[in-house]
Amino acid sequence: MPPPSSNSALNLHLLPESFFVIQLEHGQEIAPCLLKDLTDGKGGFFSVTRTNDEVSIVGEAYKWMPSQYKEQATWRCIKIQGPMEHNLTGIMASFTAPLKVAKVPVFALSTWNTDYVLVPTEMLSDAVQVLERDGWMFAGGLPRNRVARL
Repeated sequence: MPPPSSNSALNLHLLPESFFVIQLEHGQEIAPCLLKDLTDGKGGFFSVTRTNDEVSIVGEAYKWMPSQYKEQATWRCIKIQGPMEHNLTGIMASFTAPLKVAKVPVFALSTWNTDYVLVPTEMLSDAVQVLERDGWMFAGGLPRNRVARL
């Protein structure tokens, strides 16, 4: 399912760093070092989601983060450029449909402006190729020889 619009806000960006995804059980504390990094602004992307059942923490890996979290940095992130108008519909469905067909698992997050989709690092090349074949455009393009090494 190609992008629902040719709007440049739907161009894609492959973020350069690996991402970690951590799940905490209900009642389990967030590690003080992660809270400090969140409030001090260390690292880049950082998301904390709490429900009645769990806490999920997603973030961009950075060199000074604790090793137990670096070990979880097994994801790469594709950002939809944004900002997207809230009347655009079907973005996530259109984006994830070709990944589903290619059996590429995703972990998706949304902000007010845009969507971020994490894919396993070992499947990044497949994800990029499938999305491009489906008509999604990477801003600035992705050289073919670089995709093979992703």
